[in-house]
Amino acid sequence: MPKPLILVTNDDGITAPGLRMLIRYMKELGDVVVVAPDSPQSGMGHAITIDSTLYSKKVVIDAENGAPEEYSCSGTPADCVKLALQELLPRKPDLCVSGINHGSNASINVIYSGTMSAAIEAGIEGIPAIGFSLCDYSWEADFSPAREAILRITRQALLQGMPPGVVLNVNIPRTKGASVSGIRICRQARANWKEKFDKRISPGGQEYYWLTGEFELLDKGKDTDHWALSQGFVSVVPTMFDLTAHHAIQDLNNWTLNE
Repeated sequence: MPKPLILVTNDDGITAPGLRMLIRYMKELGDVVVVAPDSPQSGMGHAITIDSTLYSKKVVIDAENGAPEEYSCSGTPADCVKLALQELLPRKPDLCVSGINHGSNASINVIYSGTMSAAIEAGIEGIPAIGFSLCDYSWEADFSPAREAILRITRQALLQGMPPGVVLNVNIPRTKGASVSGIRICRQARANWKEKFDKRISPGGQEYYWLTGEFELLDKGKDTDHWALSQGFVSVVPTMFDLTAHHAIQDLNNWTLNE
């Protein structure tokens, strides 16, 4: 049987340590092609490039440990997946993995995540897809404790397939070198960011702003991604890209809209 073809991408950029580690892991499972942004694209969500040109070039980042084919792209994570599927890959991949992100994409963070948007773009095209994130923002983060969980989840995705319309959002706790407690299937915790803008004045006298904020957990449930991570578990949240609030349709049908 031919090896599965695995598309690897991310939002931290093609040189990010998390991506380099994910490439090593995926090479244990299949043939890997990398298409990733040429610079960091964190927080880009599902943005795509429509008002400027896109550039892509074949690169060699790590001749010994990298993938046989790697491409850097001037666009967003979603652009990378679109370009990979339409122009760069020899065939439709069997799996797309995005990450390993430097920082959590649990709870409400999934809305803003370029990591998850790349995976979702693949999911929209009918490709099993997973976004991986480590709850450590450091560029020197230790990804090694995540290896076993990432390989186990990825193997199951290749063997079992993915439920239609679903992309997995996988977050890995920061364990400070210890092994993880296990893997939990979870729901997304209800949470928000209490945001504010730090207003400053430039040397030229112009006002400018830095967005800051604090994470506000609104959910005390023990079946959430946030709880699982706090207990040392890897959280796996099945995420839908159909944003329809199906439970609200009947209530809205009671509105008087056509009289």
